[in-house]
Amino acid sequence: MADTGNIRNIVLLGHGGSGKTSLAEAMLHKSGTTNRLGSVDGKTSICDYYDEEKERQHSIASAVVHIEHAGKLINIIDTPGYPDFIGPAIKAIPAAETAVIVVSAAAGIETNTRKLFELATKANMPRLIVINKIDAENTDLPAIVKNIRETFGTQCRCANLPAADKTSIVDCIETQTGDSPVGDVGRSHTDLIESVIEADDQLMETYLAGEEIPAGKIASVFVEALKTGTLIPIVFTDARGEIGINELLDIIAKLTPSPLQAKAAQLKDGETVTQLKAEPSGPLAGMVFRTGFDPRSNMKYSTIRIFSGTIKSDTNMLRNNEKKGIRPGHILKSQGGENKEIDSGIAGDIITIAKAEDLKIGDLVHDGRIAGKFDMPPVPEPMFSLAFEPAARGDEQKISSALDKLCEEDPCFKFTRDQQTKELVVSGLGDLHLRIMLEKMETRFKLSVTTKEPKIPYRETITAKAEGHYRHKKQTGGAGQFGEVYLRVEPAERNSDPPLDFSWDIFGASIPGQFEPAVHKGINEVMLTGIVAGFPMQDIKVSIYDGKSHPVDSKEVAFRAAGKGAFIDAVRNAKPVLLEPIVNIEITVHAENMGDITGDLASKRGRVIGQDMLPGNIVVIKAQVPLAEVMQYSSQLKSVTGGRGSYSMSLSHYEIVPSNVQQQIIAQYAKKKVTD
Repeated sequence: MADTGNIRNIVLLGHGGSGKTSLAEAMLHKSGTTNRLGSVDGKTSICDYYDEEKERQHSIASAVVHIEHAGKLINIIDTPGYPDFIGPAIKAIPAAETAVIVVSAAAGIETNTRKLFELATKANMPRLIVINKIDAENTDLPAIVKNIRETFGTQCRCANLPAADKTSIVDCIETQTGDSPVGDVGRSHTDLIESVIEADDQLMETYLAGEEIPAGKIASVFVEALKTGTLIPIVFTDARGEIGINELLDIIAKLTPSPLQAKAAQLKDGETVTQLKAEPSGPLAGMVFRTGFDPRSNMKYSTIRIFSGTIKSDTNMLRNNEKKGIRPGHILKSQGGENKEIDSGIAGDIITIAKAEDLKIGDLVHDGRIAGKFDMPPVPEPMFSLAFEPAARGDEQKISSALDKLCEEDPCFKFTRDQQTKELVVSGLGDLHLRIMLEKMETRFKLSVTTKEPKIPYRETITAKAEGHYRHKKQTGGAGQFGEVYLRVEPAERNSDPPLDFSWDIFGASIPGQFEPAVHKGINEVMLTGIVAGFPMQDIKVSIYDGKSHPVDSKEVAFRAAGKGAFIDAVRNAKPVLLEPIVNIEITVHAENMGDITGDLASKRGRVIGQDMLPGNIVVIKAQVPLAEVMQYSSQLKSVTGGRGSYSMSLSHYEIVPSNVQQQIIAQYAKKKVTD
């Protein structure tokens, strides 16, 4: 087992198809960890071990592997690159010290590449850029380097360059002469050194004085330059041909920070911030960043980055602020889908434990000596929904259990039960996302479903102040029911949290305080189902200011009904409207398609808010558009661009639906209600 100072943790980030998984496979093979080179195309990849990944030939979940190189234990987190599966990639970022951004030499910088680079930058991580697939035909490597520097900053410097035949790599850190079609080796060496020494004032003075700087000194400052961001090295690889892999491993092992050198992870407990020192003897603090289920046994595995302390098989481990202990049992090191038992996991390492059913992504595991939460990067809100029902009767309970497991694996996948239709509704980041998750359910849990048309997550709200009143009186011969409620409603700030601002403003005990929860419950029932078109309500303030009770007949059920009726009465008078989700959409296309795209967005009630021209005649169009208008955008974009465009979406905000569109939605709702 390596000590903390000899551990390196890297996360591979980049757009789908850039070759992240192939890069991980090449590192496994080149280091001697595997005796054959795993292939995505050949379905022999160690990282893509789920059936769905093999079938579709791209990653769906993150995978963890490890190798030994130059006396260092290197933990590699391979992440999905397609926008629909960005959730696992985002959650893996805090588990590593160094982000390795992979760019395809054939495709250049793509949508998810920029997004994940920005997230790594926001996390203050050292970054290293790999230009992969240098063997691809018709690549313009100098243009890609120029594009990288224009997009990500001038601190991006070539740490090596491909030789003219692209079958070998020329070092630029220690070598000052050499030949490369990408650029002059000597110039690249000088640029690199100047970026490195920016991180050390004394070294900068030595350099400016014209003195020679020893190579050993450069290596010692290299890590600091990565940490401060004065340097983002660019390296070149051909993963399938295993070109540049040893050079990449050398840089990772010798020049990226260990857990001891990296910025300390933080735990936040209210106003208290705890810095976690990477000490095996310190208090235990680990973060769950990945959960998965064995495709054969369905056994749950939780992968933990240990920031402080040591985990052994008999450690009494606590989850978040719970008092109930968890025994890890076997401590495992993951190699894709295979797990090997080790004695313990120490600060800085990444380990896996089995059968810890309660652990979720983002959880803190500790030994009781610390408290708080990790500040996890947010993931996009799932906006694409499908209603479905079991293909076979009696599968409802099994399906709920299967969906729970799928939600644990992917933080951007959710499911709910529609309060009105009683249908199960799954939500994700796109059609592909949902189709694959339901495919997983069928392959892994042998559960089939029939799906219905996508649902837009509309919301309802009010636009004016109003008052409401309702008297609930029921006499059946025996004990009666009586409750009367007066209330006021008014609009709250848009996207308020919680969606209902409830205020109990009763004076003189006209309604006894014991009935407050019942009134609140009745109002919440309406908040869940709405009154315009059956959608949940939000951004509403309600004040209960008067009412009447009866000493014998007043009961909770009566005030629940009175609260519900009074709220409906007030909302109807408060000019209720529908709200629709507006998404930020970023579309990357060739400049020749720009006019078609902007015209199409205008026809979809979209607003273009910016355009970025990139080298290679590429344009990035940023716009805001109603989600309802771009539910099938993938096929539309493919049709317009001949398959050469890409896009990503994230929820921006909610806006009032135009009246003509609102009438159509209400009519559809009324028709469906009659049918049901």
